[in-house]
Amino acid sequence: MEEQNQQPHLDIELSEDIAEGIYSNLAIITHSQSEFVIDFVKIMPGIPKARVKSRILLTPQHAKRLARALAENINKFEQLNGKIKDLDTAFPMNFGGPAAQA
Repeated sequence: MEEQNQQPHLDIELSEDIAEGIYSNLAIITHSQSEFVIDFVKIMPGIPKARVKSRILLTPQHAKRLARALAENINKFEQLNGKIKDLDTAFPMNFGGPAAQA
C-alpha cells in the first residue's frame, strides 16, 4: 500500500543560460506589505556605478523559507569547512587592491 502523505513529484528544468549563473557580490533587499525584492548586484573595483544583474521577487512566506534554508545550508557548510569569516559589511570601492588606472 502506498503512503498517503507522499510528496508529489516535481520536474524542474534548468536551461543552459540559467545554469551558468550570474556572479553577485552585493545583495540589496527591500520589502513592502506583500513582497520582498532581492536585487543582486555586481560591483567592480574603481567603478562607482553598478548594475543590478538579477532581481528576485518573493512573498513574505517564501522569503522566510529562503532565510531558513540559507541558515540551514550555512550551518552544514560550516560543519564541513569551518566557520565562515564575517567580513566588514562596508565594502571598499577598490576591493583592497591598487587604484584603477587608465
